[in-house]
Amino acid sequence: QVQLVESGGGLVQAGGSLRLSCVASGRTFNLYSMGWFRQAPGKEREFVAGINWSTGRTYYADSVKGRDTISRDNAKKTVYLQMNNLKPDDTAVYYCARSRAPTMQVAVTPDEYDYWGQGTQVTVSS
Repeated sequence: QVQLVESGGGLVQAGGSLRLSCVASGRTFNLYSMGWFRQAPGKEREFVAGINWSTGRTYYADSVKGRDTISRDNAKKTVYLQMNNLKPDDTAVYYCARSRAPTMQVAVTPDEYDYWGQGTQVTVSS
């Protein structure tokens, strides 16, 4: 079984920064893609950033490119999302997820992921 636990969310002013963490436990994560998604009230869940656990390859949504950085610590089985220059539009619940199948790429759609964390709230005030 796979468990993902997010932390690091909170309330921050526009222009501020937050670092989200996702601690993974359970079955192997090698060859899988790890992703961060977010969901704002009334909106669909959207991809934010992803990283391939084995290759380290990363991919970002255009909305966060240049502001966010995804990284992983294999020894700690933790994935991070460093978010800088936050904007009110970044307000959402952020979820960590593991891809459904092994891949050498970065999965970018929710359907490609099957294990999800409980989410952490990020609120950016203007």
